[in-house]
Amino acid sequence: MHDFRSDTVTRPTPAMRQAMAEAEVGDDVLEVDPTVAKLQEEAAQLFGREAALFVPSGSMGNQIAARLHARSGEEVALGDGSHSFDWEMGALAALSGLQARPLPAPRGRVDVEAARAALRPAPAGHRPACRLLIVENTHNFHGGAVVPLDHLQALRSVCRERDAALHLDGARLWNAAAATGTPLPAYGAVADSLMVCLSKGLCAPVGSLLIGDRELVERARHVRKLFGGGMRQVGVLAAPARIALAEMRGRLGDDHARAARLAAGLQRLSGVTLPLGAPDTNIVFAAFAGRPASELVAALERNQVRAIATGPATIRFVTHHGVGDEGVDAALAALESALAA
Repeated sequence: MHDFRSDTVTRPTPAMRQAMAEAEVGDDVLEVDPTVAKLQEEAAQLFGREAALFVPSGSMGNQIAARLHARSGEEVALGDGSHSFDWEMGALAALSGLQARPLPAPRGRVDVEAARAALRPAPAGHRPACRLLIVENTHNFHGGAVVPLDHLQALRSVCRERDAALHLDGARLWNAAAATGTPLPAYGAVADSLMVCLSKGLCAPVGSLLIGDRELVERARHVRKLFGGGMRQVGVLAAPARIALAEMRGRLGDDHARAARLAAGLQRLSGVTLPLGAPDTNIVFAAFAGRPASELVAALERNQVRAIATGPATIRFVTHHGVGDEGVDAALAALESALAA
């Protein structure tokens, strides 16, 4: 089965499974798991920051950051269509009493002037304070679009001007770095906190990292426990994550190349368009004129290809370590056959 549903379907490599079996462990709530400690230190060093915290999921990392940067009854500004707005179960409100303020974000780039207008360090009349801006990079539902470093720096300047924090939802920041050659410390310098995911393109089985200065990470440890994310002998998960950081980042360009080849092949099919254009990284959205996406997804499944319908006539394909060139060929052949039927 060639599974394009998401890069979350990647599976740990044999080396990761071996590392899990042999991991040195301890109770991480008591801060005595040596493998977790090494992972956190290595991740912080990659981004040129003081500290990092291993968390069960990227959503938890984002929510911990929001809890730290803003107070109940305040607003969080973020791009419309962003993960923290649309895909985290309303957790900003449910967990921390925060109101989301969606801003226009073409190609995932939060509008700078809209951010300046939204961010307020103190309540204004009947309006709440807005002390936090969340930016997603790469942006999932803008087709894996890369938010350029200079745009992030412009948003950082606005946050400083408005006495607000910037949190970078970098679930796929590894892909942005691979596509642009931007050094990881440059991303580390632009945000007050950032989250990176290990269980997508890097193939680790579980986990993300919240990264920032030492004081923020110490406070984050308490919020992680509050949210139910305190873990015990979790070195069995940190061990494959260390391999992910050391060995898997360098191959992400292969995923991007396969996404580009898939996109080019889709454009050659009758009635198919790419509503978001050619992919920056590893996510391709395809629109099918006059054909229900659900029907085409079913046809793909019959031909050992999986993808997700994201609208009545739109399908998302995500390339990753588990999909090779033969998967791209299989997807194109299955769609060509289905469209001709």
